[in-house]
Amino acid sequence: MGGIGFFLATSISLGIWGWQYPLPDIRYLLGAIALMFFVGFRDDLVELKAKHKILGQLVAVILVVVAGDIRVRDFHGFMGIGELPIWFSYGFTAFVLLALTNAFNLIDGLDGLAATVALITLGLLGSWFYFQGLESYSVLCFTLLGGVLSFLVFNWHPAKIFMGDTGSLTLGFAMGSLVVAFMDYNSALPEGALLKFGPSFTMGIVLLIYPLYDMARVFTRRIRRGQHPMTADKSHVHHFLMRMGLSHDKVALILGGTQILLITLVLGMSDLSDNLALPVLSAVVLFMGYRLDKITPKYIKKKVNGSLKTDQKSAMKSTKKDKVKLEKSIVEPEKINLN
Repeated sequence: MGGIGFFLATSISLGIWGWQYPLPDIRYLLGAIALMFFVGFRDDLVELKAKHKILGQLVAVILVVVAGDIRVRDFHGFMGIGELPIWFSYGFTAFVLLALTNAFNLIDGLDGLAATVALITLGLLGSWFYFQGLESYSVLCFTLLGGVLSFLVFNWHPAKIFMGDTGSLTLGFAMGSLVVAFMDYNSALPEGALLKFGPSFTMGIVLLIYPLYDMARVFTRRIRRGQHPMTADKSHVHHFLMRMGLSHDKVALILGGTQILLITLVLGMSDLSDNLALPVLSAVVLFMGYRLDKITPKYIKKKVNGSLKTDQKSAMKSTKKDKVKLEKSIVEPEKINLN
């Protein structure tokens, strides 16, 4: 339940500093984040059934999408689609938020990993909202970032506390909502505006690319094996990297660094449309995943063969020592103390 710490830290910080900013603009978002916190908290106390968990998440999503009007309104020509009908916009945005929330929840299986990904995303979003004059969104990003950063001190390997669903659902939902808001405001900026990104949809995806890819990857592998998509296993990307002999902290840094590189790649395509940027990003990510699947078994095989050789050498040394001891015991029998 480490999420309690940074949720309270964020709430107190907003209470102290929020009066200076137009927080009523995001009142529905703040209420939905609080609701998602209680869903996660309840699940950590007594595990909820999947349908009850999704139902609670759906209420929070509806509060943001319908009441808060934070939604994907337009595809801007991606796949030939422009402005979305309102019913499709609501449905698609709800699906996106549920996917982002649960994708982030799934990566919370390694010391420091989820918090590292969150710091990168919140830092970039907070800075962008600040430069665009969207102060309410910016202060939410930075108060969340401060709470997560202080949590990471105790969550870094070897971790003393963990997020649990209390933290991962709250944080995943908050970041998903902020990403959707970013796409909406970015697309509304006039041409030539400061930090306006052409591939708005692609830029939103890359901010949470690792959780999204990891969820799609494990779900695909499980379905191909005839398992339920939510079946727990060790097929996540971070599990594969750990099998290669990397420690928790190295895996978290590698995946965080990879996310930064992918964001930099999309920033370099800021003048392109989503029709070009998204296929390029998808190709790069899929290729990296393909290479990981090919390289990991080789490392494991090499590691196992090295362990076997070491064991064989140890066994041979042990056999030689036992043989020498046996010869000595025959040639030089122990003296018997007759006293």
